[in-house]
Amino acid sequence: MKPLLYCSLLSAVSLLAAADDSTAAPPDREQVVSAMKRAATFYREKVALRGGYVYYYSLDLRRRLAEGPATPTQICVQPPATPTVGMAYLKAHEATGDSYFLEAARETARSLAYGQLRSGGWTQKIDFDSRSKEAGQYRNGKGHPKGKNNSSFDDGQSQSAMLFMIRCDEALGFEDRTVHESARIAMAALLAAQYPNGGFPQVWTGPVSRQKVVKAVFPRYDWRTEGRVKDYWNLYTLNDGVAGYITPVLIEARRIYREERFHAALRRLGDFLILAQMPEPQPAWAQQYTHDMHPAWARRFEPPAISARESEDAMLTLMTIFNETGDRKYLAPIPPALAWLKRSLLPDGRQARYYELGNNKPLYMNREAGTKNYFLTNSDKDLPDHYGWKNTPRIAAIQAQHNRLMKNGPEKGSNPTAAQLEPAVRKFVGELDSQGRWITRYAGQPLVGQPKFRQGEPFIASGVFSHNLKTLADWLIATR
Repeated sequence: MKPLLYCSLLSAVSLLAAADDSTAAPPDREQVVSAMKRAATFYREKVALRGGYVYYYSLDLRRRLAEGPATPTQICVQPPATPTVGMAYLKAHEATGDSYFLEAARETARSLAYGQLRSGGWTQKIDFDSRSKEAGQYRNGKGHPKGKNNSSFDDGQSQSAMLFMIRCDEALGFEDRTVHESARIAMAALLAAQYPNGGFPQVWTGPVSRQKVVKAVFPRYDWRTEGRVKDYWNLYTLNDGVAGYITPVLIEARRIYREERFHAALRRLGDFLILAQMPEPQPAWAQQYTHDMHPAWARRFEPPAISARESEDAMLTLMTIFNETGDRKYLAPIPPALAWLKRSLLPDGRQARYYELGNNKPLYMNREAGTKNYFLTNSDKDLPDHYGWKNTPRIAAIQAQHNRLMKNGPEKGSNPTAAQLEPAVRKFVGELDSQGRWITRYAGQPLVGQPKFRQGEPFIASGVFSHNLKTLADWLIATR
């Protein structure tokens, strides 16, 4: 399973539209390297703020957007921002050996180290203005004295930073004290945030509390009106790919630092996913669980329910853990979960985000007219548009991967071939403008952060830069 941080923007913007032309001459390597250097030079020297980035920029770089407008002193941690760009620099250095890319990655890592919280992880933004109310309790003591210390796994925030930091630490030979110290503290914080049953919270401020290890069960109380927990972020969480983002961090930490404690934590995460699978007739997963392992409320429009999207992420994560361990117990939950997904599809072939506990009816949340009050409903009429109530299923891909693993055992991921990459390489080299920019025009597509762009408005996107630079680097590696 690919870490989600590489896919954040790509689900919304089609970047590989170039048609394959097997009769065309291969791209020129010198032109590709030159394009990579020009693009990275523009991004590092014109776009970066102290080595960090946000999601989107106006062409004059005055408008900066993350989850909403970003101030001139803010960068964003959540993909596809600072760690995503840093990973692209590392890939470019791997492909070319050019120290310029490694120094760009070092600057990016140091920007993240600046905004690392005392709790060891990161939150959505870093603010270099200590007077800003959005500045946190940074480990370096330069944050806001009353700032928050809430390290977050939401949407891959801490995980993407951790993955980049440990890979950058390795690329720098573990010799950059700032980067190495930040990476090691982050890894210690990751392990301390894992509950005894292997689950993780959405947010943590220090080592988590000890909890009993039990199997997931349906609540016996009225889940519609009971069981709400104010601090739901302390509960076991699968929402927004928490497990899928954490998995590659643990795998890479074991490889880079050669410490088996990260492998043990990976197995515990797999054990938690086995525990968290609900019993029949809904053998799938919820978005979050109480410490008694009941599906739990989170935000007021996120009810206790079986969640199709989180169930798919759980299955993909289990298969990744099987690939690392060879233990078939991590494959056992998948067939009943796939069977549930297949019988739960909506008439239009999509899947609801939520299914009601027990009766498996599609479950939605709507708002009372003129208010912010939500109510539960089985009707999909006139739903609020701020949330994804339905998803495109990934059943076929999950089924195919499970079949291969059952037949052949653990498999290693394969990289795209040079021939597969060539159309995109030609496209990206050709689209780079004279300033070293890849410019995107808004075409009505949904974008991470839900920015407000006019139809046809041009902008610069960190996700596009990162994807294009990485693709060019992958092609160079494939054609060595």
